[in-house]
Amino acid sequence: MDDLPGATPTSNQPDWTVSELSGALKRTVEDAFGHVRVRGEISGYRGPHSSGHAYFSLKDTNARIDAVVWKGVFGRLRLKPEEGLEVVAIGRITTFPGKSSYQIVIEQLEFAGAGAIMAMLEERKRRLAAEGLFAPERKRRPPFLPRVVGVVTSPTGAVIRDILHRLADRFPRHVLVWPVRVQGDTCGPEVAAAIRGFNALPVGGPIPRPDVLIVARGGGSLEDLLGFSDEAVVRAAAESDIPLISAVGHETDVTLIDFAADVRAPTPTAAAEMAVPVRGELIAEVESLHARLVGGLTRGAERRRSDLRALGRLLPSADTLLAVPRQRLDVAGQRLPRALKANAGAHRLRLTRAEGGLAPQRLAVLVERRRERFDLVAGRLASALRASASAHRQTLARGRERLEGLHARLAPTLRRGHEERARRLRALEQLMQALSYKGVLARGFALVRDASGAPVRAAREVAAGQALEIEFGDGRVSATAAGEGAAPPPAPPARAPRKSSRTLPKEPAQPTLFET
Repeated sequence: MDDLPGATPTSNQPDWTVSELSGALKRTVEDAFGHVRVRGEISGYRGPHSSGHAYFSLKDTNARIDAVVWKGVFGRLRLKPEEGLEVVAIGRITTFPGKSSYQIVIEQLEFAGAGAIMAMLEERKRRLAAEGLFAPERKRRPPFLPRVVGVVTSPTGAVIRDILHRLADRFPRHVLVWPVRVQGDTCGPEVAAAIRGFNALPVGGPIPRPDVLIVARGGGSLEDLLGFSDEAVVRAAAESDIPLISAVGHETDVTLIDFAADVRAPTPTAAAEMAVPVRGELIAEVESLHARLVGGLTRGAERRRSDLRALGRLLPSADTLLAVPRQRLDVAGQRLPRALKANAGAHRLRLTRAEGGLAPQRLAVLVERRRERFDLVAGRLASALRASASAHRQTLARGRERLEGLHARLAPTLRRGHEERARRLRALEQLMQALSYKGVLARGFALVRDASGAPVRAAREVAAGQALEIEFGDGRVSATAAGEGAAPPPAPPARAPRKSSRTLPKEPAQPTLFET
C-alpha cells in the first residue's frame, strides 16, 4: 500500500508537544548535572532585582551561561556578586522553558583563588579612590594627647591586651572597647557599625566620646582580612569625624581600610604608640625646658645687672653735672639788681605816658561818646521790646480764645460725666438697699447674735442660759436662751408704731444675711 502512487509516508515515532519536550530536557539536564562547580567571571550584574533575586552571567573566553540566585539564598551568601569578579559558583543546572535556555541556580559563591580576591580588591580600590575616599586632603592628624581612646577589635584576642599594655606603659588613658568579630561574614557590618557608633556618641554625654579610634586585628590570610576591605567599612572610616588609626594585620598585610584611615600603623602595638606619647619622655622634656627657662632667666638677669653697672660707671658725678648750672646761677644773681632797676624805669615811663592820656577833657569826650552809643542801643532795645510785647499780646489773645473754646466744650462734658456718675451711684445705692439685711428685718424677720456679735444660724448652736442679742427692724433687745421644753417668756404688749414727722438719716451699708 505504501508503494501506491500518491500515498503519504508515515512513521512510528510518537509526537512531542513543546511542553513535553521542554520538561523532558529539564529532567535530563537536572539528572545529569544535579550538583556542579562552575568557574567563571561574573558579567552583567546590576544588583538584586526588585523581587530580591539576582540575575547575571558566568563567562570565560569561549562561552557564557546564565546564572540566578534566589532571594532566600542571596541573603546567606558569604561572597556577594560583583561585576568582573572571578568566582567558583556551586549549584545545579536547570532549564528555563520560557526561553528554551539552560542556567545555573547558584547556592554558594567562592573566590577562584587568591588572584581573584586581589583582582576584586583592586577593582574596589579603584572605584572607591575615584570617589575621593582615599584623598590625602581628607586625612587628619590624631590629637597629641587624647583623653579617651576608642578601640574596635575582638575583646578576647591578644590584640586588645597588647594595646592596653602598650597604652599603660606609655601614657595611661581612658579606653573604650567596641567588641566586634574580626573575621567571617559579619565582620564588615560590625566594624562599620562600631565606627559609626563611636562617632554618634554626643560630646559631654554619659559615655565619653573618643578623641581617636583604633581599628585593630592580628595577622591572618587574605580571606581572613576581607572584612576590613568591605565597602561599608571603607566608607565608615572615610566618613568618621574622629581621627582613625588602622592597624589590621602585620606590616605586609594591606586592606582597603588602610587607605581610608587617617593613619596606618604596621601593627596594633604600633597603633597604640601612635595614639599617645611617652609620659616619661614628656616629663623629662618639660623638666628640661623648665631648667632651660630658669637658666635663661638667671643669665638674662645677670647680664642686665652687669650692663647696668657698666652704664653707672659711665655716668658723670653730681659735681660735674651741677657745675655749669651753678655758674649760670651766680651770673644771673649778679645781673638781677641792674635788671630790676631797668624794669622799674620802663614801667615808670609807661605810667607817665598813660598819665598824659587821662586828662579831664579826654575823659569827658570818652564819656560823651559812650553816652551816645548807650542812647542808640537803648532806643533799639525799646523798639525791640515793644515789638516783642506786641507779639506776646497777640499770642496771649490767641491762647485766651483757644482756652475759652476748650472751656466751653469742657463744661457740657463735665456735666454729662457728673450726671452719669450720679445715675450709677443711685443704681448702686438701690442695689445696696435691696441686698441689705435691714430690708429683710423690716418685713418682720429678726437676726440673732451671740455674745461676741457673731450671727447664730441654727438652734443647735445655742446652749441653755446663753446670752443672745436679737435685732429687729426698729432696734435690738437682749435675751437669754431657755432650756429645752421651757415655757417661752411672755411677749411684750404690742405698741402701735409712732409716726415721726421727720425722716431718720440713712444708716451706712450693713452686711447682708448671706455674709458671715
